[in-house]
Amino acid sequence: MQIAANKAVSIEYTLTNDAGETLDTSAGGEPLVYLHGAGNIIPGLEQALAGKQVGDELKVTVEPENAYGEYTAELVAVLGRNMFEGVDELEVGMQFHASAPDGGMQIVTITALDGDEVTVDGNHPLAGQRLTFEVKVADIRDATEDELSHGHIHGEGGVHH
Repeated sequence: MQIAANKAVSIEYTLTNDAGETLDTSAGGEPLVYLHGAGNIIPGLEQALAGKQVGDELKVTVEPENAYGEYTAELVAVLGRNMFEGVDELEVGMQFHASAPDGGMQIVTITALDGDEVTVDGNHPLAGQRLTFEVKVADIRDATEDELSHGHIHGEGGVHH
């Protein structure tokens, strides 16, 4: 069976940046299970996996535009501490849900604290980075009707709800 749309795919992977630092890995844990064609993983990796079979191994480098996008300076803002009412202790690295420019929701991360000024960044932590994945296809199966209707995999290695 080949990887194609509407297949439940299990992959073992290691993600590194240009400096060779490991950013994430499934080593020592369960494989990542995703629904192919549903946008559950970054586009560049999903495209590279199309047509692969169980046991196939690949190393793919994904440019920012096919990963988490380019870094956008407009997504960095300095806010007053009063915008975080009800939060007793603010720390660099904390994340919050905020209104996005398009009216949707986005996650922002506190990147700096200076007195009453709080700098937040709405970019994905990996935005602007070229990413390299070393991947082994561990399993491929037909997705269930329930998984297809929800747009993601349920159960082992997937979403539990």
